[in-house]
Amino acid sequence: MNETDKQNAIEVLNKILELELAGVVRYTHYALMVFGYNRIPIVSWLQSNGDESLMHARKAGEFVTMLGGHPSLKIGPLLETEKHDIGDILRESLEQESTTLAAYYELMHVSEGKSVALEEYAREMILLEEMHLDEVNKMLRKPGDLAPFHD
Repeated sequence: MNETDKQNAIEVLNKILELELAGVVRYTHYALMVFGYNRIPIVSWLQSNGDESLMHARKAGEFVTMLGGHPSLKIGPLLETEKHDIGDILRESLEQESTTLAAYYELMHVSEGKSVALEEYAREMILLEEMHLDEVNKMLRKPGDLAPFHD
């Protein structure tokens, strides 16, 4: 990778780092705001998503330093919507995950043909994020509804 390609990759990786850290904060907040009969399994699922976001943030940061960059100390956008219904939380999660997925696609684009390691990392994360989006999408569907959820 030439220096320009490295800088472009570092910029996208830092964006990913920030988005994943925002995911940690969001999922932690969501887990605290779940009430009702199904609280325990939903809280557990939200907490595991927060843990996964932290692992993803760390991995992005490791790639930043591997390329000679400085990991961002910022956190991606956080907006308190005051909506804490499970459906609202899942829709916000879908939006967060879609934004993060777009950043991984951006990383794949800037690294394609330039770094096998970054390209493979981007592909692996795209697969994980798309599977997670599908999981959330299925949670938003009514029982028996086979068509994907659309806002």
